[in-house]
Amino acid sequence: MIQKMKKIKGIALILFLVGLIGGCAEKKQAQDEVKETQKPNIIFVLTDDQRWDALGFSGNSIIKTPNMDQLAGEGVYFKNAFVTTPICAASRATILTGLYERTHDFNFGKPNLKNEYMNHSYPALLKNAGYTTGFVGKFGVKVNGGIEGGMFDTIIKTYYPYLKNINGKEVHLADINGNHAIDFIKAKKDAPFCLSLSFWSPHADDGSEEQYFWPKYMDSLYVQDEIPTPTTADPAFFTALPDFMKHSMNRKRWYWRYDTPEKFQKMVKGYYKMISTVDSVLGRLRATLEAEGIADNTVIIFMGDNGYYLGERGFAGKWLMHEQSLRVPMMIYDPRADVAMQGKTFDEMVLNLDIAPTILDLAGVAIPESYQGKSLLPFYKGDTQGWRTSGFFEHQRAGESLLPKTESIRDDTWKFIRYEANPEFIEFYNHKEDLNEVNNLALDPKYKDQIEIYAQKCDSIVASLMAQRK
Repeated sequence: MIQKMKKIKGIALILFLVGLIGGCAEKKQAQDEVKETQKPNIIFVLTDDQRWDALGFSGNSIIKTPNMDQLAGEGVYFKNAFVTTPICAASRATILTGLYERTHDFNFGKPNLKNEYMNHSYPALLKNAGYTTGFVGKFGVKVNGGIEGGMFDTIIKTYYPYLKNINGKEVHLADINGNHAIDFIKAKKDAPFCLSLSFWSPHADDGSEEQYFWPKYMDSLYVQDEIPTPTTADPAFFTALPDFMKHSMNRKRWYWRYDTPEKFQKMVKGYYKMISTVDSVLGRLRATLEAEGIADNTVIIFMGDNGYYLGERGFAGKWLMHEQSLRVPMMIYDPRADVAMQGKTFDEMVLNLDIAPTILDLAGVAIPESYQGKSLLPFYKGDTQGWRTSGFFEHQRAGESLLPKTESIRDDTWKFIRYEANPEFIEFYNHKEDLNEVNNLALDPKYKDQIEIYAQKCDSIVASLMAQRK
């Protein structure tokens, strides 16, 4: 009898545990279903002039960016991220619209972005789909009256100077932008939101002799560091360049920043300090998401709006088609993603064109067929089959003789560059073997036929992009 009772109790215990496990499984399944159907909050963080290797996670052993590194290490990091036009105005227009510059036709010296493009921008489509949309910082594009209201519920544009006196206290512009972003998050946390946080940093204050400004709490950073001089900063490399490059805006600004070893050290350290300031704000932002209880449902996308020469080739600034000018940091942190995919680094070429479709895809909003970029979400499933293996790049700023209009194609191995006003000068590099793009193969006759093929590809792409212009 006693044995029988023990057996019954054992069966009851087993049934209880099975029921408990089943209940937990059902609860987990229900939670997963909610997780999949619940609209995520989205924060898109954009820096200005931050090149791809101005980030600790990229292998830079000097710069201090712990929060950016954590974001990259916990999310998906894109090792080969590029902007299609390396200048803030055109790049930001591309980010908003998902279109190449040759299609949206916006840059400095150009008319306002057309309403048709802005009505299909990611903020406008998200707002129409019920998202609360916000913008803080440097807008960087020009639109027609009334358009901004259709894009953003809240828009706070900020401007120079970097150091402002607020209630008797010096506050850096990056911290001001961060404060506005935190206020937005706290106010909008009960509904799905998309916040576009666009920093001015680390863009130089071009009108100032000092160029770079940072808050006092960054004063001690990099004091003991020695910034290595780029290999192509050798004066002999610059001497070999064609004349139109020697008198470009890139060279003019080199004199502002890097024309002595002492100035080079000071300026690059100032540039790094401004990036570290943004990193500090990013840390505050993530702490706010945790404190507000919404970190687990908030996706953060981070990238730079264009690259930046730090003395390479005897240049400063951006605009041209070399790696330093085109490549930017990019990562996506999605706390809802499969743990196995967190911390992944991908080598595939991704573009600023891909930001708008990715944001819409995250929100479950249909991606317009007119978009020329692609959603990056397949990377979270490890699905990179059929991904692009080449990209087209251009700079078409109007009315500026010191900035040559440029076109380029870069694929997995080769980069072709041509200049509209100087068709006699071509650049052609095997960037896999020649990382610093030192050996211009266009000077070797045996590449003549291959270069002609790339020129024809450029012609075809330009014609296609122009045909899509409204």
